[in-house]
Order: sequence, then C-alpha cells, then structure tokens
Amino acid sequence: MAEPSDTDILKAKLNQETARAHWAELQPFFARGQTVAVAGDLDLIEVAVAFAEDRAEQLQQWRAQGRVDGVRDEQARAWFEAGQELWTVVVMPWVLVQPVRPH
Repeated sequence: MAEPSDTDILKAKLNQETARAHWAELQPFFARGQTVAVAGDLDLIEVAVAFAEDRAEQLQQWRAQGRVDGVRDEQARAWFEAGQELWTVVVMPWVLVQPVRPH
C-alpha cells in the first residue's frame, strides 16, 4: 500500500478542521477582510488545499470565474439578514466559507 502524499495528509487535516458556523459568528473575520466565499459547486476542501499549497494558477482561474473571491458587503449583509449557516475552514490568514446546502 502506498504512503499517503502530503496533499492527502493535508486534505484529511483540513477535513477534520471544517466546521459549521452562522455568518454572524464570522463578522470579526469579515471586518478584517479575511473571509473568502467559495461557490457551492466547488469542493471546499479542494479549494482549501489550493490555498494551503499556494496553487496560484488554479486560484486565479476560480477568481476569474467568480467562484472564489473575498466576501462582498452585499453578500455579507444578505447572509447576516438570513442567518445563513456556512461550512468554514481556516487556511491562515483566510477563513473560507461556503453556504450549507439545504437537504
């Protein structure tokens, strides 16, 4: 059996650190410009790995597509008013957030 790669280990670590939080709890990070919105069609852990491994080309592509970007004021306001629950994972100094999908 092959040894797990550094990326596999990182994925497992980030997956364990993923948590649900309401947007109101994340306001201090938003105020410091540290929140990054991840589109619902992307895998939050894959995006976190791209941040952690500084995969600039991939991140730039997602940003250009509008699928990964800093949380904008209007989005923050809408999430706050809706009491939006989000999946979160920290990749210092960033807090990556993705809305929890209703079942």
